[in-house]
Amino acid sequence: MKTRKLGTQGLEIPMIGLGCMGMSSFASTGDIYGKADEKESIATIHRSLELGGNFLDTADLYGPFENERLISRAIRGKRNDYILASKFGFEIDDKDQVTWRINGRPDYIRKSIERSLKNLDTDVIDLYYMHRPDPNVPIEETVGAMGELVTAGKVRYLGISEVSAEQISRAHATFPITAVQNEISLFGREVETNGVYDLTRELGIGLVAYSPLGRGFITGEIKSPDDIPEDDFRRLIPRFQGEQFYKNLDLVRELEQIGKEKDVTSSQLALAWLIQKGIVPIPGTKRVRYVEQNIAATDILLTAEELQRIEAILPIGLDTGSRDVSIPLQS
Repeated sequence: MKTRKLGTQGLEIPMIGLGCMGMSSFASTGDIYGKADEKESIATIHRSLELGGNFLDTADLYGPFENERLISRAIRGKRNDYILASKFGFEIDDKDQVTWRINGRPDYIRKSIERSLKNLDTDVIDLYYMHRPDPNVPIEETVGAMGELVTAGKVRYLGISEVSAEQISRAHATFPITAVQNEISLFGREVETNGVYDLTRELGIGLVAYSPLGRGFITGEIKSPDDIPEDDFRRLIPRFQGEQFYKNLDLVRELEQIGKEKDVTSSQLALAWLIQKGIVPIPGTKRVRYVEQNIAATDILLTAEELQRIEAILPIGLDTGSRDVSIPLQS
């Protein structure tokens, strides 16, 4: 797989990453995006590496901690073959319980990095994100403390997630930011109107897209609300409910038609669209066949006409339903 520079600080990654969140169950909500199977998840990580996909995305929140620990087991003995990204910010107390508060205080950051290093069984994390900005702590204070981790050699590069253009400017002025990770997909193109897309390009910051397949909707595998398991958190998301569900289903069918003409899936079409916009998608999967399919999308070249057709189906500002959910889990 081809690689690209993420930002201008020196980090080089594959054209597509692997979101690992769904590989572990959550203590509070159970499985995410279907049943988690550790053996298949580890096989997926290994197959991704065979195909050049060594950029893994996790967070201390996932489990909590279980996802980082699973990754450490998967990459044991081959740590240097992988690029690890993790996140902190959703507060986890001393009893390993998620409080769902956002904590960006320097003392909490220092505590979080030590836990993640231990859980990942590594001396350094390649890309360390602030999962969400703390509304009660100036972003300069949070990023300043993160910068100290780089100086100490515990982190190589810094990232921030779910941030505005104004927050990006302030953070980058405090310490060089390598990546911004926001939810971006054909179903959610807000970064193209709120200044984030333009600013990251201007400042030389990489833009990473989590949930690049619209939380699974763009895969085309969900044909009815009944296809979503009873305990799946997506049942709580407006995008998957009522009349909006069927409106979105019609949009996916239009994408599938373009895909059929190119002999690719709607998922691959959506990933190729992001890549050609200079955005790094990190689709989440825990299945070998899907990681193979996703990585194959890096070889798809969309013509100007095809890009125009895709964006005409899902233009900027189109209402595909809120991505918000009534439980705190968002990425």
